[in-house]
Amino acid sequence: MSKIDHSLFSADKHALEKEYEVCPKCGSELVIRNSKTGPFLGCASYPACDFIRPLAHHDSNEIKILEDSACPECAKPLVVKNGRYGMFIGCTGYPQCHYIAHDDEPKKDEAELPACPKCKKGQLVARSNKFGKTFYSCDCYPSCKYTLNNKPVAQPCPKCDWPIVIEKKMANGTVLQCPQKSCLHKLTNTD
Repeated sequence: MSKIDHSLFSADKHALEKEYEVCPKCGSELVIRNSKTGPFLGCASYPACDFIRPLAHHDSNEIKILEDSACPECAKPLVVKNGRYGMFIGCTGYPQCHYIAHDDEPKKDEAELPACPKCKKGQLVARSNKFGKTFYSCDCYPSCKYTLNNKPVAQPCPKCDWPIVIEKKMANGTVLQCPQKSCLHKLTNTD
């Protein structure tokens, strides 16, 4: 007494019939082809017919309208969309407005970040690593590779006179500390 439904495994004559799309240029069958960028549909009559199209269509779907933020170009609300390369924030006025928010745009708190203490030419900017963690580095990269894992504050260290200190979040609150490995002086309220 088997509990397996064998009709699920038998070959159905209609299921074995080949389903295919027709080339809109010449009427031949479209077949899956491979390239270094991935699979695509191409005409079986190639090279006589050179019709190709992507295997999957990627339409940008609107996920959520951000009503508290406005497009800096046209003042319409911004929307979170899912596109070909993943999720992004764009303008609801598309296709008239092509604004897309980028990660490298200046943030509100970047204006208060100090100048780079190492090269003294660049400005420290907030960046994100591939895991989303924020770090601070010189905007003159790659000529200056100065980086900090904690937020810099434009206040000199009283012990070594380094032009900046960093904010470290500790269990008992936020502490200001010198980022120099040779110093690591922690500032107290009396400093």
